[in-house]
Amino acid sequence: MTLPEKPSMDGLDDKWSAIWAENGVYRFVRPAEREQVYSIDTPPPTVSGSLHVGHAFSYTHTDIIARFQRMRGKHVFYPMGWDDNGLATERRVQNYYGVRCDPSLPYDPEFKAPEPVAGLAKKDRPPVVDVSRRNFIELCERLTAEDERVFEHLWRRLGLSVDWSLNYTTIGAEARRTSQAAFLKMLATGEVYQDEAPTMWDVDFGTAVANAEMIDKEVPSAYHRLVFTVDGEPVHIETTRPELLPACVALVAHPDDERYRPLFGREAVTPLFGVRVPVVAHPLAKADKGSGIAMVCTFGDQTDVVWWRELRLPTRTLVGRNGRLQPLDFTTLPCADPGSAQRAYAPLAGLSVTQARKAIVAALGEGGFVDGEPRPTTHAVKYYEKGERPLEIVSSRQWFIRTMAHREELLERGESIVWHPAHMKARYDDWVRGLNSDWLISRQRFFGVPFPVWYPLDADGEPDYEHPVVPDESALPVDPQSAVPPGYTEEQRGMPGGFTGEPDVMDTWATSSLTPQLACGWLNDPELYRLTFPMDLRPQGHDIIRTWLFSTVVRSHIEEGETPWRHAALSGWILDPDRKKMSKSQGNVVTPEHLIDEHSADGVRYWAASARPGTDTAFEPKQMKVGRRLATKLLNAAKFVYGFPEAAADATVGEPLDAALIESLKRTVTEATQALEAYEYTTALAAAERFFWTFCDDYVELVKQRAYDGSDSARLTLRLALDAVIRLLAPFIPYVTEEVWSWTHDTSVHTSAWPAADEFAGTSGDAGLLPSASEVIRAVRKAKSEAKLSMRSDVPRVEVAAPAGQTEAIRSVEADLKNAGHIGEIAYSAATDLKVTVELPEAA
Repeated sequence: MTLPEKPSMDGLDDKWSAIWAENGVYRFVRPAEREQVYSIDTPPPTVSGSLHVGHAFSYTHTDIIARFQRMRGKHVFYPMGWDDNGLATERRVQNYYGVRCDPSLPYDPEFKAPEPVAGLAKKDRPPVVDVSRRNFIELCERLTAEDERVFEHLWRRLGLSVDWSLNYTTIGAEARRTSQAAFLKMLATGEVYQDEAPTMWDVDFGTAVANAEMIDKEVPSAYHRLVFTVDGEPVHIETTRPELLPACVALVAHPDDERYRPLFGREAVTPLFGVRVPVVAHPLAKADKGSGIAMVCTFGDQTDVVWWRELRLPTRTLVGRNGRLQPLDFTTLPCADPGSAQRAYAPLAGLSVTQARKAIVAALGEGGFVDGEPRPTTHAVKYYEKGERPLEIVSSRQWFIRTMAHREELLERGESIVWHPAHMKARYDDWVRGLNSDWLISRQRFFGVPFPVWYPLDADGEPDYEHPVVPDESALPVDPQSAVPPGYTEEQRGMPGGFTGEPDVMDTWATSSLTPQLACGWLNDPELYRLTFPMDLRPQGHDIIRTWLFSTVVRSHIEEGETPWRHAALSGWILDPDRKKMSKSQGNVVTPEHLIDEHSADGVRYWAASARPGTDTAFEPKQMKVGRRLATKLLNAAKFVYGFPEAAADATVGEPLDAALIESLKRTVTEATQALEAYEYTTALAAAERFFWTFCDDYVELVKQRAYDGSDSARLTLRLALDAVIRLLAPFIPYVTEEVWSWTHDTSVHTSAWPAADEFAGTSGDAGLLPSASEVIRAVRKAKSEAKLSMRSDVPRVEVAAPAGQTEAIRSVEADLKNAGHIGEIAYSAATDLKVTVELPEAA
């Protein structure tokens, strides 16, 4: 054994990352039985820029559990995926290269990636370059590959014990094949279907958005009191969206509202356009909101959709996919004067929603159709979570997975998952119970998994959506925009009597929801699938319970009839100094690379492990300093302990203080083990750290003279305790623990056995002895410190007043106390509680 002359934290991450990779320390080796495996459905981070400290925070939590399970003897299946498809990637590519996808352009095989423009000011950027769909996808693949290399480097530095040979991506060939095969199976069983329906639409991204991807934002608005008429009598409607008036198809009030009961079944006339609409009753109408009667427009919000569907109202599509008002033909509507209505509407067609609102309010005012001034208000408006403008509801043909029909079964699946922390299950339950529509999985974008579907074209060139053409599973993956369906030729693409390919791609959650199937080899490796699925753990952020967690449960329920994992461990957010969530979209992120440089990977991991599961945590570099101090202390303590010769081969722990430490160690091991089994990594760290500091600050100081004097009991206890505490801390601070373990072992601490209390079954001691001895020696140190004396100064006399049992315990370690405190005499007296009086030298 060769101990370093001056142990240092510097360079440990580079040193051990390379050794772990070279030796395959974290490789998954397939055992014979499923019970020997611990499999993790690792979150594939979105590859659209850089990782931030929030990622380091949550992924450390997963790694702690992985390392613990590995040391418990499990074969840990710990893959890493990259979520590299979807809107986030497209936006990054557009901004990075200054390009825009134009599907009408032909593929250019000679196309070269433009020079990046991301770092240029807007005024210095060249014009945006239009590129073909296929060229755009190539740019996406190129940039994500670069980002993934950067991500992997950071994960390796952080010390994630991932098996890097198990990497996958959510847009790679295997992901496309898996996603398309699952889609075809659902299509065959009717679990997926296509429908023309009102859908939430982001006009900037030009795509439909699923319910789970929406957020509410409070925005300023105003109520406009519009004057409708029923048989010439005014009826006042208060609305924040007067621009939707042309799409009004009914007025609705609560069936018990006495004010409007006489109007039900009659017709109202809309202001400005003079269109006749029915007055109807529905329980969702709120008598205490506005004037108590509302206009139903197709479509202003989700309630409009419910009213439209349940009351079987007509559709009058107003807002187009581009967010602008579409042309309307008032000659087809029940108008008193269609020509007048058409002239009133003509200036509005083609305007954006915001422009139309201003124009129609002005026209209503001029016509005397507004009662009073607008009344300011704020209200919640639906936004796409990555969008910047309110969502609109437009009618479009989309693909859906049936979820409404499975609500009760999905709630049962939630019951079968062990949630950490347990209260997070309520979020899942609330989401499932609140479902009001099936899961929309299609997106009108480019970089995603294509739907493997073609449509025959009739003699007029119109698609036959009722009879889609699908490939054989053996042909997957396919891109219907370039591949030809069975029985057709390329010359028939887009021609009457020919075919057209489905242009849409799958929502990113529709592919990410298959991470268990993708990682575990559902299609191509039945043995691996048997060993790893259902998986043991899904770790993730609590904010995506309704998206990733829910969607994965849905897919596993439909595909396998099983719950995808046994445990779900939820991490909280990292908060900035203003207590806001740290995220790239907020622009308040901190990247972890410099934090690792400054505080070490172990220091960053210690900070992450100090936050309880599911708890939002402030970004706090001071805690990283504490972690680095712990790691440095372990280096120095290990060098000190290993500096003593080993105890004799037949040595035993025989002294009372030594036995007391081992008894405390047994309790610590039990506490830490139970905590990690319950996914309470913070509790486990606190227990291990508490023991370590007691070991260093009190026990080592109390016994070091005896160890110097050759006590086998002291030397054996020092080694036993240090070896155990290294293993206890290994999942949290893997670099420094590997370093000190290597001084005395040829194998990795991370493949060594987790400490167990029965390792020390032959030793029994009084766990309360060490705290009593510690209190005495701390009192001596405190007295010397306050008197500005050296810790090596002699103390003539110490008086210990304590209960009889405690007195006897302290007497048993009197020799160690005298050596450690340079105490001449210890006197004892009876007392209810322990009290220590220190007599210092007269010169002091």
